[in-house]
Amino acid sequence: MKKAKLALKTDSLSKTQIQIGNAVVGGTDLFIVGGPCSVESREQMEAVASRLVSAPVQALRGGVYKPRTSPYDFQGLGLEGLEILAAVRDRSGLPVITEVMAVSQIDEIASYADVLQVGSRNMQNFDLLKALGRVDKPILLKRGLAATLEEFVMAAEYILSHGNPNVMLCERGIRSFDTHTRNVLDLGAVVALKQITHLPILVDPSHAAGKRELVADLSRAAIAAGADGLLVECHPEPEQSVSDARQALSLDDMVALVDSIRPIATAINRSIPAGATSVPRLSFV
Repeated sequence: MKKAKLALKTDSLSKTQIQIGNAVVGGTDLFIVGGPCSVESREQMEAVASRLVSAPVQALRGGVYKPRTSPYDFQGLGLEGLEILAAVRDRSGLPVITEVMAVSQIDEIASYADVLQVGSRNMQNFDLLKALGRVDKPILLKRGLAATLEEFVMAAEYILSHGNPNVMLCERGIRSFDTHTRNVLDLGAVVALKQITHLPILVDPSHAAGKRELVADLSRAAIAAGADGLLVECHPEPEQSVSDARQALSLDDMVALVDSIRPIATAINRSIPAGATSVPRLSFV
């Protein structure tokens, strides 16, 4: 890992902070991201933003280009989904995060989204990583299904070495022999990465657990372990979600989750920024 000249800490206090909308990732405040696996409609994203803006969450997530195991599953709304995300962002004030799967998608997605996410299947898509290094937008890099920490950090190094300093790492669980959970959430990796690298570390408990009843406890454990924030799937009608329905929280459960993190944040000298004092009524023309 010594070759990761840009990703490694130069001293124990070395820490990158990234501005996303009104939030700063990697500072004292936690960065909580909520939203569905896939953008399905304007009404769906309107409901999500209206409920979560005062929770508070600091950003919305939603996939518009979806890498699915089966070619017959829903693949996302594409450009229409990006337009929905941008409209919701403009009305709610919440920045939006969505996944980029190919070099050819970068310009289009960067013109709509605030953060470009690299999914676990693309963690070592080196052409994509190099191209994202030339983008003037923060990158959320998810750990691969079976990636070592060295491979994870070196993937971030590809982006950093091509000129983009705004990289966040995301632990989302690694594949194991046990099928009770979708993946195994490696909180040891979170602790280790906080010691190894200056980059912010987020945790995605939804993809790690694969079961909504496990998400809240894993979220609280992640914050206690030192994560800088969370990426949590939630949906107005979880059982009706077109993708990953089993792991999605209801919007009420998402709000309760954020509330339950507050005492843990206080105990480790972190905080959750205040949300909006009133919930905007979003509408689309």
